[in-house]
Amino acid sequence: MNTPNTQSHLNDLHKQLVGLDSQAIRSRIRSNSYQGHTAGLASGVLQANLVIMPEEFALDFFRFCQRNPKPCPLSGVSDTGNPILHTMGQDIDIRTDVSAYNIYRYGKLVNSTSDIVDIWQDDFVVFALGCSFTFEHAAQRAGIKMWHIENNTTVPMFRTDIDCVPSNRFGGKMVVSMRSILKDQVQLVSEISAKFPLAHGAPLHVGSPEEIGIADLEMPDWGNPAPIEQGHVPVFWACGVTPQVAIEEAQIPIIITHKPGHMLISDIDACAENPIIQSKTKGD
Repeated sequence: MNTPNTQSHLNDLHKQLVGLDSQAIRSRIRSNSYQGHTAGLASGVLQANLVIMPEEFALDFFRFCQRNPKPCPLSGVSDTGNPILHTMGQDIDIRTDVSAYNIYRYGKLVNSTSDIVDIWQDDFVVFALGCSFTFEHAAQRAGIKMWHIENNTTVPMFRTDIDCVPSNRFGGKMVVSMRSILKDQVQLVSEISAKFPLAHGAPLHVGSPEEIGIADLEMPDWGNPAPIEQGHVPVFWACGVTPQVAIEEAQIPIIITHKPGHMLISDIDACAENPIIQSKTKGD
């Protein structure tokens, strides 16, 4: 049975998860004890966006990720039909270990759910893409405020007018996440995030949102609005929600993603450049 999903209840549960390791957090998610966002959780490990689709379309999507590494930093790919994502950590069952999933049919978002056990298919392939939540712990340790974490909201995300490089039916505009950063800390946060290549790396754009096709920062396409406080500037990172825009255009019978802000928490070191090699050296 699902737990109550009120914001105050999720806020309390989120506080209980801060400081727990990745396996403990996934255990809470798997049991449906937590269905909220994952920002601020599991310091030091890679969080990942998800895209799950039939094998028939997987090679084209793999090429899409290779051609667009900034918004789609590929960090893991499953075997066909296997929901256990071995290279991302211990005992990760992709059907249950994400706090919320989005279900798309022919490009339309039709449902969100807390697990996908009942709709899992034997031909599904899972793609894990690094997430910018990963570098936020390092930024906070350096004294950089993350408004959405401090206020327990989901980071704002926006469609831009930046074209992705297409691959067959996959294409569309890039999505970015936005954080309000003190002007004199922009260089620092850029240097910190650049150390996390699987978490989108350094910012894509700093300053005027209009320059990348964003009309109103108070109206994000996903997530929650965040203020640009005095002395701050908006800083934009490429975002792993980009594939969800590509999915809308692809018109595939079924694709499953994470719900924006609700990531897979892996066991992979946040600074890893090749998580598959790293996990194999650990004996996974």
